[in-house]
This record gives sequence, structure tokens and C-alpha cells, in this order.
Amino acid sequence: MEIKAAVTALGALAQETRLAIYRLLVEAGRDGVAAGRIGEALKVPAATLSFHLKELSRTRLVSARQEKQFIFYAVDFDRMAELMTFLTQNCCQGMPQECLTVVQTALGSCCATAKSNLKRKTKRR
Repeated sequence: MEIKAAVTALGALAQETRLAIYRLLVEAGRDGVAAGRIGEALKVPAATLSFHLKELSRTRLVSARQEKQFIFYAVDFDRMAELMTFLTQNCCQGMPQECLTVVQTALGSCCATAKSNLKRKTKRR
């Protein structure tokens, strides 16, 4: 991940409502949540929710899919892993495996694909 993409992603998450949406979607997993349910759960009006989901989608932190009349949003766990890898790549005095073990453990509890992608990226180094 390039620094500009990381700044954009972190900027999108640096807003209370968007962070709450993102965390709800992380908890939901790969299946995601219908937009209406997100609004209900977080008590966010539809227009406001649409604005924030658009911002999260623009940064590729979440993706949308339509099923019949519903739009479901889900976290892009591969993108989340890219961001976490970017944030930790120079940590621990040049020994990123120290930090990445913690990250891999955290990702492993929610998403096996993100964990395996993270392992592949650290092995390339």
C-alpha cells in the first residue's frame, strides 16, 4: 500500500460514524450487513449513512453488493490487511514479525483470507 492510499483510508476511519460503521461491518464478517440494518443498528439517518458508506467505499475499505432490493456492505478484509501491514511494516526496530504476530492473531479470529494474505506479504520481505 502506498502512503497516499494509507492516509486516505485512515482519514476515512478518522470520523466517529464511519468508524462505528466499519467496526460493525468487521464484526459482521464477509457476508456484510444490509444498509438499512446498519442505519437501524447505529441510529443513523439514511442520507447520512449513504454519505459515510460512499466514503468508506471510495477508499475500498468496504464493498457493496446488491441482492434483490437490498444493498449489502461488507469490509474488504484484504484491504484491511494491507493497511495493517503498511502500519506495522517498519515496527519493532526492523523486526516486523514481532508486531505482525499480534496482527495475524487478531485477523485470524475474524478472517482466514486476510490472515493468509498477510503471511504471504511478510514472507516476501
